[in-house]
Amino acid sequence: MRALVLSAILALAASPAFAATGGIADSKSLLGTGNGQMLVKADKVTYDTNTGEVTAEGHVEIDYNGRIVTADVVTYDENKDVATATGHVVMMAPNGDVAFAQHAVLTDQMKDGMLDAFSALIGKYGRFAAANATRTDSGAKTTASRAVFSPCKICNKPGQRTPLWQVKADKAVYNQLEHKIVYTDAVLDLFGVPVAYTPYFSTGDGTEKHVTGVLAPNLGTSSTLGSFIRLPVYIAFSDSEDMTFAPLVSTRGGELLEGEYRKRFNDGGMWLQASVANNPHGGLSGHEDQTYSSLFGSGLIPLDRGWRFGYDAQLTSNDTYLNRYNISQDQRLTSDLFLEGISGRSRFEITGYFFQGLLATDVPSTIPIVAPLIQYTYIPERDVLGGEFRFDFNTAAVTRDLGVSSQRATAQLSWKRQFVTNDGELITVRADARGDIYRTTNSDLADFPEFPRSAHYVERGLPDVSVDWRWPFATGGGAGKSSLVIEPIVQLIASPYGDNPAGIPNQDSTQFELNELDLFSLDPLPGYDVVETGPRANVGISTEAFFPSGSAELLLGQTFRLKPADDIASDSGLAGKSSDIVARLTINFPPHLSLTHRVDLDPNTATVRRDEVYLDATFGRSGIEVSYLRLPPSQVVPGIDTREEINAQGTLGLWDYWLIYAEARRDLAASQMIDTEFGLGYSDECLGISLSWRRQYTRDRDVPPSSSILLRFNLKTDQSTEDAGDIFPRHIFSATTL
Repeated sequence: MRALVLSAILALAASPAFAATGGIADSKSLLGTGNGQMLVKADKVTYDTNTGEVTAEGHVEIDYNGRIVTADVVTYDENKDVATATGHVVMMAPNGDVAFAQHAVLTDQMKDGMLDAFSALIGKYGRFAAANATRTDSGAKTTASRAVFSPCKICNKPGQRTPLWQVKADKAVYNQLEHKIVYTDAVLDLFGVPVAYTPYFSTGDGTEKHVTGVLAPNLGTSSTLGSFIRLPVYIAFSDSEDMTFAPLVSTRGGELLEGEYRKRFNDGGMWLQASVANNPHGGLSGHEDQTYSSLFGSGLIPLDRGWRFGYDAQLTSNDTYLNRYNISQDQRLTSDLFLEGISGRSRFEITGYFFQGLLATDVPSTIPIVAPLIQYTYIPERDVLGGEFRFDFNTAAVTRDLGVSSQRATAQLSWKRQFVTNDGELITVRADARGDIYRTTNSDLADFPEFPRSAHYVERGLPDVSVDWRWPFATGGGAGKSSLVIEPIVQLIASPYGDNPAGIPNQDSTQFELNELDLFSLDPLPGYDVVETGPRANVGISTEAFFPSGSAELLLGQTFRLKPADDIASDSGLAGKSSDIVARLTINFPPHLSLTHRVDLDPNTATVRRDEVYLDATFGRSGIEVSYLRLPPSQVVPGIDTREEINAQGTLGLWDYWLIYAEARRDLAASQMIDTEFGLGYSDECLGISLSWRRQYTRDRDVPPSSSILLRFNLKTDQSTEDAGDIFPRHIFSATTL
């Protein structure tokens, strides 16, 4: 900076306004050049050749390579390379940061220095102020005394200028490179009222999404865990890699430590969530010292030349551990490892599956391990005989300690071609040929006498030909107008009878859900073990109405056969000479209303076998979600008695940013509540806080019915989410937490 100022002085000295011993110039624009460029504007500039001081007075503005300082008076000492600014000092950095002071002593090209009555704008709304501050490390670090920070937007109305939350501290260190502020002897104010003191505290400055620090704690009490506190610690390695540790201490549930690691790649990513807990009040007696653990995660890791490796992990050491600590409500856990290769339109994958059942009725020795499961699909880049050709190969080994184990290999050829007639009819012709071979063994002759203990081989061949005919009719249309589309659908399938021999075990098609999508699939049954055979016809109609503000769709259909499908379960909805009538009604008027109603009607008895209703209505900050589900016994997970259930969740926006929310789930078949919750919350751009009460009515062995109260709060910064989900109990928003 000295060279730059001297160059400005030399330019001034050459003018008649300066004498040999000094001089005064009245100017609004003085320009000097040197190692960079500096523009000086002032009402009056004085240069003392004896002391080497330049003094600029009145509306002073100095622009040095994009770093701007304005003040009433600026004095520069060329010998000490020190600039002193007094009165309404404003410092603007090239990145847009703005700082204010009444008095500043600046060095290092106006980057460092000491400032009195300091304040700064950080990010969109953030404000950082102090009685005095010292800038070091080329302006990257600011150490402030009697400091205060708040990221909240401050209202300009008189009497409403108190931020929603702020931190006051005897000392604060702001590191711009790390985007972090560390406080010593800090007091947290909410709505202008001191609510907490801590000797050490840190926050992000609001300009970065990923900043290492201690997150807001969760406080609460539960009849199962007692009083508890959860204190998460967040570690940001980079914008694409982070970790969170969340220790929990409770009076009745012992200690819990959760850790989560996340990393994102250009073509994939991974996350792992592990937990371990020690509970001195475990077991049915409530006096057993028990240790639990769990591991959840998922990953997709690219290798080379179209190959990638992946995994899904869901493991726990105890059946009731996840439920006890509200880590997960899942009752079936699935883990897998896979290797996948993709070339053009073809794909190869080898996978291994491990299952874990958490219900009291689950018998681990009967739960299978599936390894390996090998799948290969070949689809040529060009058409074959004018249509799409496809070859699939699939093999799976299903192994049990107790029960039927099997190895299967399946190969299938498929060819499909579409035709569009002049009057708009869409005709799709498809031909398939499939072959299977099974090898089965049985270690439980009592429950499965139809399968021999020794190795038993079964072969099966299944050819079929199908024609899919659709003819859409459209009326109306145009910008801002309503329209209607009606499309009849007819599928004719020709295949032989008797392709489900008794020697083939049903390992992957036990739970079948007949719906409108499966009905118009040429292979509606899941898995490979059970197939739909014999000549049949799938008939239905699709109707969709489009309005300027939304749409409505109705789809219904039914399957007809020449002979009953006796080899398909009678309660599946697909057996008999005619299947159940399935339908779906969907109404969408975004963003306010979404309704879906799916029904499965038995035409012989006129009874509803399956009924689903999903309603999502939103108006402003208020909304409601309602789901109703009734299942036939064949579609319910074994061991669960629930056949009919309703779930409702709602939020009601009150004044300003306040709202109330409630959730309830009820087993209608058993006339029993499953769980309920309600609470009060506040959420704006810089603060979120909620208080909720939850009741679980069901018992799972050593986890009795429980009630809990949870306090959550989030001190938001500019980059924090404004979603209500960051303060409300996460299970309401399809996640899990305490």
